[in-house]
Amino acid sequence: MTVHRYTALEFFAGIGLARMGLEDAGVKVVWANDIGPDKKAMYEGHFGADEDGHTFHLGDLGEVHSDQMPATADIAWASSPCTDLSLAGDRAGLSGKHSGAFWEFTRVLDEYGAEKRPRVAVLENVVGLATSHGGEDLATAIGEFNRLGYSTDVLMIDARRFLPQSRPRLFIVGAQTPPMRQQQQSELRPDSLMHMFGNDALRMHRAVLPPPPAPVTRGLGMYVQRIADDDERWWDEARTTAFLDSLSPKQADRVNKLRRAKRSSYRTAYRRTRNGVAVWEVRADDVSGCLRTARGGSSKQAVVKLGGGATKVRWMTPLEYARLMGAGLYDLTGTRINQALFGFGDAVAVPVVSWLTKNYLVPLLDGSLDEAASTVLDEDVLHG
Repeated sequence: MTVHRYTALEFFAGIGLARMGLEDAGVKVVWANDIGPDKKAMYEGHFGADEDGHTFHLGDLGEVHSDQMPATADIAWASSPCTDLSLAGDRAGLSGKHSGAFWEFTRVLDEYGAEKRPRVAVLENVVGLATSHGGEDLATAIGEFNRLGYSTDVLMIDARRFLPQSRPRLFIVGAQTPPMRQQQQSELRPDSLMHMFGNDALRMHRAVLPPPPAPVTRGLGMYVQRIADDDERWWDEARTTAFLDSLSPKQADRVNKLRRAKRSSYRTAYRRTRNGVAVWEVRADDVSGCLRTARGGSSKQAVVKLGGGATKVRWMTPLEYARLMGAGLYDLTGTRINQALFGFGDAVAVPVVSWLTKNYLVPLLDGSLDEAASTVLDEDVLHG
């Protein structure tokens, strides 16, 4: 049983995957909010609707004030809307209708005041935040954290380090008391972020972190739900033929090689528009593409089963979405298919949150980060 030493506020909670990661690492989520009734229904379907010591506020964060919330907490976690920051969106940035909700998050933190404000604040979003408006939006977000008394660190972590899903995300970690030791290099701070750390107008730090797990290169097949070949969820012959006919010669060659193999294997596929024509593209590796919300068929991911001379295709299931987000035991009772796909497609992968909390956020709170840094730095010297 996990012992919870610290508490957290979960802004833009969605279906609660950040909570799962935080609580796995010893941090109890005591308050959450989201604007979506369907996400709240999934959240409460999994965690329970009437919990002691936890409140879920359904509604616009713009209508929430700190005096309606717990008196204080150790961590404020925000997985704010990414619509205006995503490379697939309109790139309106932090001034956009959806992603501008960031300012409501910092407003609430501001209302807490310096003495009661959470000691650690985290913003999680798509990596598009790093390039939105030429990097100005990221600098603005960091500057806002600085205004609230936080020194900031910026990391890029891909869920692929823990799961067979390509899902890179950006994390801004704000600390009222930043670590003394600084890390010169880390694969979690790619060159594309270095200009932020070199900006003298921003208060930043680079905490010493242990090496993260290496990106996985295979394993999708272990996460695929086993469905009988005669299950109606597999597409019929006409639809499967249309799928195969849309493949480019390179894609068709890839599929044919796997289809001729004696053993079955699985790949994922997205529908793309190339030169105005809708086509399917099948991943070459044994890893899922980034799970997305189910806004139209092009956003949904298909599962392709190949082998023994056969090809079978179907849409990815809610259980597969859950497994690929590190939430395979999530209670999906009564959840509609698109409700689940929206919920998981908008979420953060559980093991990423757990790793970050165990190796960074909790050590920040208990003061052990610099002590742990000594071991990491010593190992770097030994193996450098």
